Amino acid sequence: MNDWKARLGMVYSTNPDFEYTTAEEEQATTLPPQQQNLRVWLDRKQRGGKTVTLVKGFVGTDEDLSELGRMLKSRCGVGGSAKDGEIIIQGDHRDRVVELLTQAGYKCKKAGN
Repeated sequence: MNDWKARLGMVYSTNPDFEYTTAEEEQATTLPPQQQNLRVWLDRKQRGGKTVTLVKGFVGTDEDLSELGRMLKSRCGVGGSAKDGEIIIQGDHRDRVVELLTQAGYKCKKAGN
Protein backbone atom coordinates (compact mmCIF):
# COMPACT_ATOMS: atom_id res chain seq x y z
CA MET A 1 0.00 0.00 0.00
CA ASN A 2 1.89 3.01 -1.27
CA ASP A 3 -0.90 5.58 -1.21
CA TRP A 4 0.32 9.18 -1.20
CA LYS A 5 -2.69 10.35 0.86
CA ALA A 6 -1.62 8.11 3.75
CA ARG A 7 1.79 9.79 3.75
CA LEU A 8 0.59 13.39 4.02
CA GLY A 9 2.53 15.15 6.74
CA MET A 10 5.47 12.73 6.42
CA VAL A 11 8.92 14.26 6.68
CA TYR A 12 11.30 13.39 3.83
CA SER A 13 13.92 10.74 4.56
CA THR A 14 17.27 10.42 2.80
CA ASN A 15 17.77 6.86 3.99
CA PRO A 16 17.48 4.59 0.91
CA ASP A 17 16.34 1.64 3.05
CA PHE A 18 13.54 3.57 4.73
CA GLU A 19 10.19 1.79 4.69
CA TYR A 20 7.20 3.98 5.38
CA THR A 21 4.46 2.22 7.35
CA THR A 22 1.12 3.62 8.38
CA ALA A 23 -0.30 2.94 11.80
CA GLU A 24 -3.20 0.59 11.28
CA GLU A 25 -5.97 0.38 13.85
CA GLU A 26 -6.10 -2.81 15.85
CA GLN A 27 -9.30 -4.76 15.47
CA ALA A 28 -10.98 -5.16 18.84
CA THR A 29 -11.25 -8.78 19.88
CA THR A 30 -14.59 -9.97 21.13
CA LEU A 31 -14.70 -11.08 24.74
CA PRO A 32 -16.42 -14.40 25.46
CA PRO A 33 -20.04 -14.09 26.68
CA GLN A 34 -19.09 -14.95 30.28
CA GLN A 35 -16.76 -11.93 30.43
CA GLN A 36 -19.19 -9.45 28.85
CA ASN A 37 -20.88 -7.08 31.29
CA LEU A 38 -23.99 -5.81 29.51
CA ARG A 39 -26.53 -3.25 30.74
CA VAL A 40 -30.10 -3.14 29.44
CA TRP A 41 -31.70 0.34 29.47
CA LEU A 42 -35.07 1.81 28.54
CA ASP A 43 -34.71 5.05 26.58
CA ARG A 44 -37.01 7.53 24.89
CA LYS A 45 -34.77 10.58 24.61
CA GLN A 46 -34.34 12.08 21.14
CA ARG A 47 -36.56 9.43 19.58
CA GLY A 48 -39.76 11.38 19.07
CA GLY A 49 -41.35 9.97 22.23
CA LYS A 50 -40.90 6.38 21.08
CA THR A 51 -39.56 3.88 23.60
CA VAL A 52 -36.52 1.72 22.80
CA THR A 53 -34.53 -0.87 24.70
CA LEU A 54 -30.76 -0.21 24.69
CA VAL A 55 -28.09 -2.83 25.32
CA LYS A 56 -24.79 -1.15 26.26
CA GLY A 57 -21.37 -2.40 27.29
CA PHE A 58 -20.59 -4.87 24.48
CA VAL A 59 -16.84 -5.30 23.93
CA GLY A 60 -15.95 -6.73 20.54
CA THR A 61 -16.07 -6.39 16.78
CA ASP A 62 -18.89 -4.72 14.88
CA GLU A 63 -19.72 -8.01 13.16
CA ASP A 64 -20.26 -9.78 16.49
CA LEU A 65 -22.31 -6.83 17.77
CA SER A 66 -24.57 -6.90 14.72
CA GLU A 67 -24.93 -10.69 15.00
CA LEU A 68 -26.04 -10.37 18.64
CA GLY A 69 -28.41 -7.55 17.66
CA ARG A 70 -29.86 -9.65 14.85
CA MET A 71 -30.51 -12.50 17.27
CA LEU A 72 -32.23 -10.22 19.80
CA LYS A 73 -34.36 -8.50 17.16
CA SER A 74 -35.56 -11.79 15.66
CA ARG A 75 -36.33 -13.38 19.04
CA CYS A 76 -38.28 -10.29 20.18
CA GLY A 77 -40.00 -9.97 16.79
CA VAL A 78 -39.21 -6.26 16.40
CA GLY A 79 -36.84 -3.97 14.52
CA GLY A 80 -33.79 -2.14 15.70
CA SER A 81 -30.13 -1.56 14.96
CA ALA A 82 -26.65 -2.30 16.25
CA LYS A 83 -24.02 0.44 15.99
CA ASP A 84 -21.56 2.46 18.06
CA GLY A 85 -21.18 -0.33 20.60
CA GLU A 86 -24.86 -0.51 21.51
CA ILE A 87 -27.90 -2.45 20.35
CA ILE A 88 -31.23 -0.66 19.92
CA ILE A 89 -34.42 -2.75 20.10
CA GLN A 90 -37.71 -1.00 19.30
CA GLY A 91 -40.19 -1.02 22.20
CA ASP A 92 -39.95 -1.97 25.87
CA HIS A 93 -38.47 -5.48 25.81
CA ARG A 94 -36.09 -5.24 28.79
CA ASP A 95 -37.28 -8.42 30.53
CA ARG A 96 -37.21 -10.49 27.34
CA VAL A 97 -33.76 -9.15 26.32
CA VAL A 98 -32.27 -9.89 29.76
CA GLU A 99 -33.74 -13.40 29.60
CA LEU A 100 -32.35 -14.01 26.09
CA LEU A 101 -28.89 -12.70 26.99
CA THR A 102 -28.63 -14.86 30.12
CA GLN A 103 -29.72 -17.91 28.11
CA ALA A 104 -26.92 -17.12 25.64
CA GLY A 105 -24.39 -17.01 28.51
CA TYR A 106 -23.95 -13.23 28.86
CA LYS A 107 -23.76 -11.41 32.19
CA CYS A 108 -26.34 -8.65 32.05
CA LYS A 109 -28.43 -6.44 34.32
CA LYS A 110 -31.41 -4.17 33.92
CA ALA A 111 -30.18 -0.64 34.53
CA GLY A 112 -32.04 2.63 34.86
CA ASN A 113 -35.57 3.09 33.60
